[in-house]
Amino acid sequence: MPWYTLLVLAVAAERVAELVVARRNASWTLARSGVEHGRGHYPVMVALHTGLLACCLLEPLLAPRPFLPALGWPMLTLVLLAQALRWWCITTLGRYWNTRVIVVPGTRLVDAGPYRFLRHPNYVAVVMEITALPLVHSAWLTAAVFTAANAALLTVRVRCENAALAQVAVSA
Repeated sequence: MPWYTLLVLAVAAERVAELVVARRNASWTLARSGVEHGRGHYPVMVALHTGLLACCLLEPLLAPRPFLPALGWPMLTLVLLAQALRWWCITTLGRYWNTRVIVVPGTRLVDAGPYRFLRHPNYVAVVMEITALPLVHSAWLTAAVFTAANAALLTVRVRCENAALAQVAVSA
């Protein structure tokens, strides 16, 4: 399990890097009259993502299961692909990317990078990661609980983000 612990810690470090980028970007967008939406669900999102990482470490300790190569290796591949997609989203949106929903009035919607194909590619990365990371080490209970909780949260989040974008952004 040491290698799995390192993987979960690496994902946690990646999340900290995201927060650094998000904080910098929030300052930049708010200084340009950015408007934040959905503050109420943000703490729930933080708790869900923190809980996921904790449970990824706890479940294998409390309910030890063997590493299943036929499951673990494909799930590791999905985790890595999720990270690549997330950072493609971050670099495509540049200073407009954030973990919060902050939109600058009059901003054009981005239709480059992964946004050429999907409206919310970052959430595809989140879904992949939340499902796949626990399954790398057969933590199926964590995968099931957090995938369901994330589906409920994303329902709220995507509605919030779509409404915010419809109010203040213009199509390119």
